[in-house]
Amino acid sequence: MTQGLLRTRLVTQVAIVTDDVESTAARWAELLGVEMPEARWTDARDSAHTEYRGQPTEGRARLAFFDLGPQVRLELIEPDEHPSTWREFLDANGPGLHHVAFQVRDMDQILARLEAHDMPLVQKGDYTGGRYAYVDAEGSLGCILELLENF
Repeated sequence: MTQGLLRTRLVTQVAIVTDDVESTAARWAELLGVEMPEARWTDARDSAHTEYRGQPTEGRARLAFFDLGPQVRLELIEPDEHPSTWREFLDANGPGLHHVAFQVRDMDQILARLEAHDMPLVQKGDYTGGRYAYVDAEGSLGCILELLENF
């Protein structure tokens, strides 16, 4: 049996893009019966090294997270006005499901594999302890994929 293109089936997050992270988080907190998480900004470009569609971008977002189980988180994303996959999605579709994220190893190899299967890189960047990449799989899978690689 093959391991698949991602070499994992471990989903670590499902993400929704919103135009108001606080009100969306409040509704999710009520639904789940938990405290509302504090929203925080992603790192600025100088530390996140963010690239969108192959170009540097100042794009940032406010994030809020809910733990949905031992390994899966719900991520709420409110983008700023700068170019990013989040801003593009919100402008085109309004609030909604943006991506499903997988924890991976050997991200560069996986990105090359996905590219060969018509799933191109859209955005990438770094975060404390790792890096991320968004891949356009909307045409074939119905959503964007996020790859997370921790160091």
